[in-house]
Amino acid sequence: MYEKLTPPETGSRITFENGEPIVPDNPIVPFIRGDGTGIDIWPAAQKVFDAAVQAAYGGKRQIAWFKIYAGDEACEKYGTYQYLPEDTLNAIKEYGVAIKGPLTTPVGGGIRSLNVALRQIHDLYACVRPCKYYPGTPSPHKSPEKLDVIVYRENTEDIYLGIEWRQGSEIGDRLIKLLNTDLIPATPEHRNKQIPLDSGIGIKPISKTGSQRLVRRAIKHALRLPEKKQMVTLVHKGNIMKYTEGAFRDWGYELATTEFRHECVTERESWILGNKEGNPNLSVEDNARQIEPGYDALTEEKQAQIRQEVETVLNAIWDTHGNGQWKTKVMVNDRIADSIFQQIQTRPDEYSILATMNLNGDYLSDAAAAIVGGLGMGPGANIGDSCAIFEATHGTAPKHAGLDRINPGSVILSGVMMLEYMGWQEAADLIKKGIGAAISQGEVTYDLARMMEPPVEPLKCSEFAEAIIQHFND
Repeated sequence: MYEKLTPPETGSRITFENGEPIVPDNPIVPFIRGDGTGIDIWPAAQKVFDAAVQAAYGGKRQIAWFKIYAGDEACEKYGTYQYLPEDTLNAIKEYGVAIKGPLTTPVGGGIRSLNVALRQIHDLYACVRPCKYYPGTPSPHKSPEKLDVIVYRENTEDIYLGIEWRQGSEIGDRLIKLLNTDLIPATPEHRNKQIPLDSGIGIKPISKTGSQRLVRRAIKHALRLPEKKQMVTLVHKGNIMKYTEGAFRDWGYELATTEFRHECVTERESWILGNKEGNPNLSVEDNARQIEPGYDALTEEKQAQIRQEVETVLNAIWDTHGNGQWKTKVMVNDRIADSIFQQIQTRPDEYSILATMNLNGDYLSDAAAAIVGGLGMGPGANIGDSCAIFEATHGTAPKHAGLDRINPGSVILSGVMMLEYMGWQEAADLIKKGIGAAISQGEVTYDLARMMEPPVEPLKCSEFAEAIIQHFND
């Protein structure tokens, strides 16, 4: 099956049923060490994982690690430009759950990004990025402890699909000509627009299937959270991109109010229900007036639409959601993308799960990570229905490679996500406890140590891992 890999002699495969992992007590888990500082952070992280599993289960459970290759290390083993060998792809597909360090993006043609390639090849459509503050972590934000969000980023569509053409290319010029001469003039709302002939051009596909499967996974996650955190916010720029990002919002609401009708309530539905609860004699028109600012200035047609919305909500879900029942449901709302960047700083405790498209999610997850301490403490996962890859979210930092000084927190916390995904919560909790205790006592690597007040003596990468383990028994 493999050209240059040998799986562990002991251990069993993780399988999947209805998109959820079925995990044996001795799962085989492929790992990619990673480029650059992967040489430092992976051994430290693996030591923490093994210690936590041993401490939590006393030998009854154990991970059988399976070394596979990608990036520069793959080229050394498989040959020049073999950044992502078939062996690696086959191993991830076979064993279902994998974890990796940072990978170098190849220069030149071929694969644009190894990370993007892995997501697209294995259809890992949900990029999941928790952003939670550990007390004591230095942060540029005044109140970082208020932010506790999980970004669900669609991973396989949007402009990251990479369908674009260089300015002056034959196909790009043909596409621009087709748009300018045929398609744009045939569309009334675009009739007076033209694309400059010296443009590069790309395609931004957003599908109903891709959008709804992401929102579905986000809602399922919300249902597992404490009641006060059961909220999913659809983040979009639908006020400008109505048929892509606006459609993402609409498809998200459609899924929530059909497939999860009993479990969810939308923000506007909660207003309608709340208004009726506050005044049982409230007329439909007055309810409509309260949920829609400027109602009286709207056209009669628009007013009728809003009254119909109120009547539909009250008739359809009053019995199941009225009289305060909606307060126990998952709240689904939406926010414009530029607004959410402001609100995670000014009103962070109002948000829980942020579901969005690829580009918005890339920006948003890094911005949120900066608030709680940076990418050095930012975990990430890429999850599909039959496969999941957990990863460090930072770059390779080659100038620090081999110096035993880089922060392994990102890959360690990604391993926490992996353990939780596997259902090994006890081991995951030990690691979170150890990290929290180490940071609160100033036992941190240089990136955090230099920002602490007062500054503390930094630990090496390997020493930070040891400190985490030592705090398991605190």
